Amino acid sequence: MGPLVTTEWLAEALGKPNLIVFDATKYLPNEAKDGKTEFLRCHIPGARYFDIDQVADPDTDLPHMVPAAGRFAKLMGQMGVSNDSQVVFYDQKGLASAARGWWLMGLFGHDAAAVLDGGLPKWIAERRPTGDGEAAAPAPTTFRPDLRAERLRGIGDILGNVASHAELVLDARVAGRFTGATPEPRAGMRSGHIPGSANVPYTDLLNADGTFRAPDELRARFERAGVDSRKPVVTSCGSGVTACILALGLRLAGLPQGAVYDGSWSEWGGRADTPIEVG
Repeated sequence: MGPLVTTEWLAEALGKPNLIVFDATKYLPNEAKDGKTEFLRCHIPGARYFDIDQVADPDTDLPHMVPAAGRFAKLMGQMGVSNDSQVVFYDQKGLASAARGWWLMGLFGHDAAAVLDGGLPKWIAERRPTGDGEAAAPAPTTFRPDLRAERLRGIGDILGNVASHAELVLDARVAGRFTGATPEPRAGMRSGHIPGSANVPYTDLLNADGTFRAPDELRARFERAGVDSRKPVVTSCGSGVTACILALGLRLAGLPQGAVYDGSWSEWGGRADTPIEVG
């Protein structure tokens, strides 16, 4: 199983004892929907809900930050995920938040994880079966994490990088939010972008049906943003969610997936002591 699976693959794999399917939908603060509520109305048969606000650090006011390894291990065990599990994430929008689940699994050393290409909309468009209601409670198990700290960046790293330019920061937000022309969806947030960063809206990597573009198209889009073999890449976004789509896109393009700035604009734009650029 690679990092991206098709609806055909998943339809054939459903029911296998080591396969776990998660709906990892997270709506933005300005979207009048709730992922868990929508999951209860309609989901892929056998899927469970993966709440990225819960699989997170509870001791910060920043949204869904990476949890400690011990917390992640405990939650995965409670959710039935072991080191032998194959885990597939999807979301209700095609692709917006599912890659966060995939990235978290890889961050904690679990490579048998993937994203469903096209997500629930493609599944439904193909008239595949769905279910509703609460998922059956999983049997608890044990998950042993192996943190890959090199895949994670904090605000100190990014502040240092503004001066050193050692890494290329790619911002997954839409162009208007990157330039500052469009207000942020979170109240009280400054507008603009991290100095020196480049804009690659995550939607640029997707086809109209929410599936990923071909690898050569992905590579060309990243190259236009300045990605090459000479400089490591860090991805960013509004709150560390769609940044993971860029990380997955880099991987699919045959490029190093780099690191994710977890706090992203929620942290950078929410402080008064961080430099910003507009335009």
